[in-house]
Amino acid sequence: MTTTTFSGTRSETGLAGIAAVALAGFALLAAAGFAQATVIHDSAHDTRHSIAFPCH
Repeated sequence: MTTTTFSGTRSETGLAGIAAVALAGFALLAAAGFAQATVIHDSAHDTRHSIAFPCH
């Protein structure tokens, strides 16, 4: 039988991952909030066309 022990680095890595995702989400939200509506529409429109999703 083997025994596995966990060190404190696992939880620290989890917290760093959560912080990174939260920061990325905040950056995306801020970028969308400050962008002009036409910029957001055009980027979403181009993305829909690139994956062959009908939008018209």
